[in-house]
Amino acid sequence: MALAKELFTRLLAGAAVLWAAASLAFIVLQLLPSDPVQVIYGADSTVTPEMRDRIRADFGLDQPLWRQYAGFVGRTVTGDLGTSYQQRRTVVSIITSELGSTITLASLAVLLAFSMAVLATLATAGRDNWLRRVISSLELVSVSTPAFWIGLLLLTFFSFQWPIFPVVGDQGWKSLVLPVATLGIALFGTLSQVMRNEMDQALEQPFALTARTRGLSLWAVRWRHALRHALIPALTIAAETFGALLAGAIITEQVFGRPGLGRITLQAVRNQDIPVVLGVVLFSAFVFVTINIIVDLLYRVVDPRLRARA
Repeated sequence: MALAKELFTRLLAGAAVLWAAASLAFIVLQLLPSDPVQVIYGADSTVTPEMRDRIRADFGLDQPLWRQYAGFVGRTVTGDLGTSYQQRRTVVSIITSELGSTITLASLAVLLAFSMAVLATLATAGRDNWLRRVISSLELVSVSTPAFWIGLLLLTFFSFQWPIFPVVGDQGWKSLVLPVATLGIALFGTLSQVMRNEMDQALEQPFALTARTRGLSLWAVRWRHALRHALIPALTIAAETFGALLAGAIITEQVFGRPGLGRITLQAVRNQDIPVVLGVVLFSAFVFVTINIIVDLLYRVVDPRLRARA
């Protein structure tokens, strides 16, 4: 019952966030200084009278403001994010056509960074040796170096100087290696620092000493007990990063010429394609809400104390 109640509470909070995002998008659309029909169709495009009437009917611009708001929120709830009149396609079809590429890139990048951080944490937590100093230096470089700079360095060495991987495009697994490595390396430093700090604290707790007195090796204590404590903040960071990447890894996708949500977002902003911009904003809010709910449930899997408390 406790789990069901908490899940219901999370769903209500997520619904409130989505409602706030939809309301903010509607307010922004109303506050635009120019004609809403012209903005929706494209600032540099000529709108025919027939198309103007159609847009006003589709968006309810010929109705009172409260009806427009109710219709906008209602369409959003049903998954209708509108139509891009510049591209002559629905916003949902535009997003879904690029979503697969971004999901693959974001998932592999987070998995790579998470795996590297776990290995680095297990190898260095609770120790003060040369390996810890080396990995700490690599973490500092990772945190302080922009992702696009890492991508340019990887392209220089592994595409231009040694043509091992393709420069741009989305053709096979080889075209994924450098973009995934770029985002994974950029994320690795933060995850590793947080996880090692948490494991250092966990190894000083009484339960670690108790496990050692029961005959467990130091490696077993790290792997079976202390790692659980280190995974809690790491899961939060990884989930937030995944949501940000899924909303659009704009710079990395531009550097490597890959399709994805980042590319269509940049194009929509450049072309002032307002329906697509609003659609990406609402989709991003939905992604973050969903990921936060999933991570809250994963906390119970990782930390048995939360299950016992429930």
